[in-house]
Amino acid sequence: MQSFKTLFLVGLVTSSSVFAAKTPAKAPSKTAQGLYALQATNIDGETVSLGQYTGKVALVVNTASQCGFTPQYQGLEAVYQKYKDKGLVVLAFPSNDFGSQEPGSNADIKTFCEKNYRITFPMFGKDKVTGAEKQPIYRFLTAVTEGKPEEVSWNFEKFLINKDGKVVGRFKSSTAPTDEKLQKQIESLLEMAEVKTPKKS
Repeated sequence: MQSFKTLFLVGLVTSSSVFAAKTPAKAPSKTAQGLYALQATNIDGETVSLGQYTGKVALVVNTASQCGFTPQYQGLEAVYQKYKDKGLVVLAFPSNDFGSQEPGSNADIKTFCEKNYRITFPMFGKDKVTGAEKQPIYRFLTAVTEGKPEEVSWNFEKFLINKDGKVVGRFKSSTAPTDEKLQKQIESLLEMAEVKTPKKS
């Protein structure tokens, strides 16, 4: 009787091992690169990995609440809404570096953006984007542009990042988020080639 129980248990273990061996392993996730290999502190004070955006196209912009370009928040949200389902994310990094035009706290900035522009794209904590003490995100962005360092010159400068986390475009503050050239480049990166519908005869 004891031998029968032993054989039965051995059979169960063997069957389980065979079943486990036949279960397909999960495909490894794509390794984060470039910008997407970095971390940042969000507007709520939480450290987050930008690796969550791997495979997306990102428009990164340094923002301020009291700048002449502040109304560009509206355009940024419009572009985000237009392309987010296709794989675009807008990442905003408030900074007080230029003209002290972002004097408020993170809570103040968040309230301002939600109340005045109904911002829904990810926002990060206020930090430096220029100079020796600039945050790691901007060390990366300004170091790789066209192979040479170039500091951000004012609020609402824009960096376009491809799906692999590499900088592929840079636009000065005066370029609106809805600028045709900028949007065409976004569309190209998203591989949104329009299929023309044949005209009916």
